[in-house]
Amino acid sequence: MEKRFTTPGPVLNEQGHPIAGWASSGILQYNRARIKAPFYRIKEWDWYQVNNDHLALQFTFGHASYAGQIGVTLFNFKTGEKIFTQDKILALPFSSLKLSASADADGVLLYDKKDMKMRLETRGDTRFLYCKCNGLEAEITLTRLTPQALAINIPFNEYPTAFYYNHKINCMKALGRVVANGVEYVFDENAWGLLDWGRGVWPFHNAWYWSNAAGYLNGQVFGFNLGCGFGNTSAATENCIFYKGEIHKLGAVRFELGESYDAPWNLVDEEGRLHLTLAPTYDRETAIKLLWVNNNTHQMFGAFSGFAVLNDGTKLDVHDIIGFAEHAVNNW
Repeated sequence: MEKRFTTPGPVLNEQGHPIAGWASSGILQYNRARIKAPFYRIKEWDWYQVNNDHLALQFTFGHASYAGQIGVTLFNFKTGEKIFTQDKILALPFSSLKLSASADADGVLLYDKKDMKMRLETRGDTRFLYCKCNGLEAEITLTRLTPQALAINIPFNEYPTAFYYNHKINCMKALGRVVANGVEYVFDENAWGLLDWGRGVWPFHNAWYWSNAAGYLNGQVFGFNLGCGFGNTSAATENCIFYKGEIHKLGAVRFELGESYDAPWNLVDEEGRLHLTLAPTYDRETAIKLLWVNNNTHQMFGAFSGFAVLNDGTKLDVHDIIGFAEHAVNNW
């Protein structure tokens, strides 16, 4: 039985143990002072993706206390072209990046150095993403179309003060432009934005599967967020469907892969409410090695087709919704 929060409360109790469950908004209160774990186990990040039917732009702003990353990437997942990538890897940033305690609160994240400037601003239901570095300038505006979102707070079995508080804001309309190496790329009415906002204390080794997509289905805004493999999700999974502005919660979901990452992926729930097949067109593989950090991710982009069943039993036939599914293995 999953636990849903409907009133505000803390992410951690006074002993630093997570209070597990999920909510459809960011009503849980993250207080860094309540964390009862070594500073080097704390991880905080804001990660944005903007995509249309062929381009993806990603912003990374986060840290694992002993290592940080400010990065921007642009690529074409239809042709496989890697257009632009620049990452600033920061040794021992600790809390200097000043990430916020809420995914919903108005505010600005700013990194401003000679070789890179990144500014991520939240103002109500609108977000303004800006990055300028050698060879790239990006300006994107994201507007929320779905008032509900997914927030989960889960423990890890490895030790009682480990936790993951995660807020996914899906189905944001994206507009803007990127100039990379003198070429302009436009995100217009067919573009969508996603925020993956995470705070927590993780075990050193972990792995996960994650999938996300957004688009129009039957003339309505449709999207989903699916994942498994990390933490104790008995009180809350991160699996849900978004349709007509409402969240429809799902239980456990399996990620069924073929013999290679390039083969079709099947994402299937245990209650017969979801079966989506991803036809991958591009493997956005990333690897980070710094100090004792060793992370590797295969993020597969393509189109999803299949079906999804809403809370009231309505069955949606899904055709060619653009998104991704990924497998990550981390030592951090």
